[in-house]
Amino acid sequence: MELKLDSKKILEKEFKSGMRGYKQEDVDLFLDDVIQDYETFKKEIARLQAENDKLKAAASAAPQRTAAPTPQPTNFDILQRISNLERHVFGSKLSED
Repeated sequence: MELKLDSKKILEKEFKSGMRGYKQEDVDLFLDDVIQDYETFKKEIARLQAENDKLKAAASAAPQRTAAPTPQPTNFDILQRISNLERHVFGSKLSED
């Protein structure tokens, strides 16, 4: 981001005076307000950039979170599924034996 103006350029700006020009005092007072705003913006931008850098560093240092691991079936679950599958596949043949 490149700014054309900074507080020093605003302060040192000279305007040519014309026949019906502005009052120099009014222009100076207005430019003083502009300079103060520039300084405020400059400080705020620096603060936000520092905060952004800090957050980026914290995010890159934090361990990457993955999805919750799927629960592993227990032996009982596996035996129950096999039993259900046998009943479904062999049906009445199991009860005859």
